[in-house]
Order: sequence, then structure tokens, then C-alpha cells
Amino acid sequence: MQSVLRICAVAMTLTLGAPIVVWASQQVVGGSVESLLDYAKESNPEFASMRHEADAAGERIGPAGALPDPKLRVELMDITRAGEQSPTLSPSRVGSTVYTLMQDVPWFGKRDLKRDIAALEADGAKGRAAGTWAELSSRIKSGYAQFYYVHQNERLTREVLDLLSRLEKVAQVRYAGGLAVQSDAIRAQVEQTNLRNELIALENEKRMTQARLNMLLARPADAALAAPERLRALPEPVNLDHAALQDRVRGRNPQLFAEDARLKAAEKNRELTYKNRYPDFTFGIAPVQYRRSVREWGVMVEINIPLQQSSRRAQEREAEAMLSAARSRKDATANQVLAELTENLSGLDAARRTEAAITNSLLPQTELTLKAALASYENGKVDFATLLDAQRQIRLAKQNQIKAQAEAQTRLAAIERLLGEEL
Repeated sequence: MQSVLRICAVAMTLTLGAPIVVWASQQVVGGSVESLLDYAKESNPEFASMRHEADAAGERIGPAGALPDPKLRVELMDITRAGEQSPTLSPSRVGSTVYTLMQDVPWFGKRDLKRDIAALEADGAKGRAAGTWAELSSRIKSGYAQFYYVHQNERLTREVLDLLSRLEKVAQVRYAGGLAVQSDAIRAQVEQTNLRNELIALENEKRMTQARLNMLLARPADAALAAPERLRALPEPVNLDHAALQDRVRGRNPQLFAEDARLKAAEKNRELTYKNRYPDFTFGIAPVQYRRSVREWGVMVEINIPLQQSSRRAQEREAEAMLSAARSRKDATANQVLAELTENLSGLDAARRTEAAITNSLLPQTELTLKAALASYENGKVDFATLLDAQRQIRLAKQNQIKAQAEAQTRLAAIERLLGEEL
């Protein structure tokens, strides 16, 4: 009897106290967060659409600064030759034919400003595409951390269920020998029933987590995922300096990059609006054909007269207002991003410290408590309820350890989303 209890004690301590190892699945997608990110980068339609929009915006730069197409005007003069002939459209038979080739030319600097605006809008589109990927990858990382937590919790619960089954047999043997009461075995059975109910909830949560991950991967919701094998290593504390990360966020955050591009584009647009006070030009050259030869040449210059000053002043006020809006929007985005950075850094530090406290202090303490409870139960000094309580404490400690690991990964994903790159 004592040897059976000792075997159970050793098995329970090793199972609940040691890190859980998950064997790699044969499936490629899902075993690691890197595999999910690689898959999503190629298959997610939202990210693909943002990339294509950024490519399209880049193609607008050249046309924005190009001259408009030239125009050719053909005028057939005196098509009846003063009534001597029937009307005709043949250039060699009319009185004269004027060919006017015209080219519109904007005021000095307008083309450069339009090109600069298009380039800044392309930068903004790239920033939005990068922001889309940062958001998508953060959701995948967080979803994977939750998937890992549920998977590990489910595995832990099944192992505890198996151990309780063995403890129930031990209690039955002790009861048969007159060393324990029948209620010990019944308590073990009740505990097993509770764990089976927990497994139902965990299996449901696991399916929902898989469905969310598959949605992000643009896969069928019920597509299988490999069992999560590991979590990413957390960065060293020296790489999480608050001031340094704030500077990195200001320089690399995709949202701030896009808002900065929008602000610069608004400044250029204001400058372009003020240049509309000045006229644009149209230059032309006009050879005149008589019969079958060109005998005259003419040149022309045409300008538009900017008389509608009230309309232009309204456009200028609009440009100023849009510039002010862009400045305010950038400031608001910067405040939000930096506040989120501070919040997630604090959360990551708390999760890291919680895991360390559980690993270095709580788990060893609960292991000792379980061993003492097993020894006391073996000697008849404590009842079975005390043994079950010790088992619950070590299981809860292990669950909290996994939860802290998942929370740290979620916070890390949020920080990397703000940075727009991995730490």
C-alpha cells in the first residue's frame, strides 16, 4: 500500500511540477507562431488588398507630375472656296487648313508639388499596408498564445484526471483494508467529474480559438491546426527600456508614419492651392496649309485669367483647415500609441514577474505541500480532502504559470504592433 502511494506521489509531482512538453505535430501550419505568420503573409486577403493599393499609389507618382497630353486642332477654312465649289473636307481643295498643336503648361512648381503629393500619398498607403500587417500579425500572435494556453491547460487537465483515477483506486484499496472511509473514493470520483466538465469547456474554447486563427489565415473555420509546440522567447529586459521604445515607436509606428505622410501631403496641397492664384499657360504652333504646301506659320500663347478669387480663397481656407486636421490627427495618434506602449510594457513586466514567482517559489511550495499531504494520508494523519486540496493547489499554480506565459506573449504582440517590427 505504501509503495503504491509513493508511486502516485512521484508521478503527480513530476507531472504537475515539471514543464509540459508538447510533441510536434506532423502538420506544418500551427506548430509555431512563425508558421502561422508566414502563411498569413501569403494568403490573407485584407493584407493583399492593402499591398495592391500601395502598389497602385506608387504608380500615381509619375503621372501626377507629367505634362498633360498635347492637343491637335485642325481647322478647314473656306471649304467652298468662296462658292466656287461644293463643300469639301479635303485639305488640298479648301481655301486653307490650319493645324494647331497645343501644349498646356502649369505655373512654375505646380508639377513638382503634384508629384510630391502623390509620393507622400504613396508613402501613406505603404504605412497603412504596414499597419494592416502589424495589426494582423498581432492578432495572430495573441491568438496563438491563447491557443497554446488552452492546449496546455487541456493537456494538464487530462493528466490530472488520470492521476485522480489512480488515487481513486488507492482510496478503494485503503477502504477495503479498513484504513480509509468510503467517502475518499467518492470524493475522487466527484473531482474527476468536475475535471471532465472542465474538459468540455476547454475543448469548446479550443475549437473557437482555432476558428479565429483560421479566419485570420483565410482558411476554412474547421481546418485542422497543428498542436502548438512552443512560445517565442521573451526579449531581455534591457531591450524593453521605456524611453528607447518610445523613440522607436515615434520613428517606426505604421500609424504615425501614415499620419506623418498625410500631414506632409496636406502641407504640399496647401502650397499648391496658393499657387492656383497664378495662371496656367497653353503654348501652340500653327502651320497653315494652302493647297498642297505649308506657306504660313503661327505661334500662340494662351493663359487662364484667375478672376474667381472668392472661390480660390475658399479653397485656400479648406487647405488650411485640412492641414490643421492632419496635425491634430497625428498628435492624437501619437498620444494613443504611446499610452498603449506604456500599458503593454507594464503588463509584460507584470506577467514576467508573475511567471518567475510561480516557477521559483509557488510551484516548489505546492510540490512540498503535496508530498507532505501524501505522506500524512499514508500514515492516516490527514483525510483525503486535504490531499485533494493539495493537488488542486499545484494544478492551479501550473495553470497560472501557463496563463502568465500567454499573457506575456499577448503583451509582446501588442508592443510589436506598436513598433511595426519584432523585438
